[in-house]
Amino acid sequence: MNADLRAGWLYRTAALLGRLPWPCLKALADAIAWLWLRLDARESRVVRRNLELAYPELSAAERAALHPRVLRSTARQTFEMLRTWTRPPAENLARLRERHGQDLYDAALASGRGVIVAAPHFGNWELLNQWLAERGQIAIVYRPPDSPVVDGFLQRARGKENVRQVRAEGPAVRQLFKVLKDGGAVGILPDQQPKMGDGVFAPFFGVQALTMTLVNRLAERTGAIVLYGWVERLSDDLDFALHVEPAGPALADAAPVTAATALNAGLERIARRDPTQYQWTYKRYTLRPPGSGEPNPYATARHPH
Repeated sequence: MNADLRAGWLYRTAALLGRLPWPCLKALADAIAWLWLRLDARESRVVRRNLELAYPELSAAERAALHPRVLRSTARQTFEMLRTWTRPPAENLARLRERHGQDLYDAALASGRGVIVAAPHFGNWELLNQWLAERGQIAIVYRPPDSPVVDGFLQRARGKENVRQVRAEGPAVRQLFKVLKDGGAVGILPDQQPKMGDGVFAPFFGVQALTMTLVNRLAERTGAIVLYGWVERLSDDLDFALHVEPAGPALADAAPVTAATALNAGLERIARRDPTQYQWTYKRYTLRPPGSGEPNPYATARHPH
């Protein structure tokens, strides 16, 4: 079976699973989170290490109490997104109980200058994508997975009306300049670690993190308006709030480190709203500044015995 057929089967399987009642999916997510913690799985180890790095001001006991809450929230996010991918956008968007800054986005889009939405891996970012598509055409930047099957699945899952998926690779990224110069909208998840040479180091939760420069390059060269956007979970029962806020001129600064520092400060502010809703299972700090002598902080992350 070729990759495209396998991706189709994967999507159909996900759609069947996503049709289960939310209480069932929530219970399944909580069971997975419990297993991660009980088995000291990769997810559990990475969250523990990230909390040590990002929240040194907390006591060990406070981080230990936060740890299982992050895992439970992350597992639930997975199934929330599964539902979002496999159900009609109108049904999903009806779950937005609050919409803050919608007029700000509409005005930015109507300006004709182009709009860049910088969205952290916080809350339900896939629901944010569908809200953006509801307002008009949107080019979503994504890092293609190594597996062509998973890539094909994502193409189906995110390939809704008005959504154009753009791979975070050289030739494809050049399309974004045209989208913005034509007054269109681009959505970027900018808190992923780029390849060495494709970013600069800037503080994120007080730790130097290799940070993409794509946002400031696009903004500086096109004059596009940069906004932060995120969808925050309000309850355990699929209630969400949309937030759109201005990002400020520093994100378009010609100095990459200045722009990246401002970008990370905004992303950190959002993540600190509710640390459990941020994607702490991601190894954000593996690459260290050249010449620093710092080791990969995840290399020896194990459960303390």
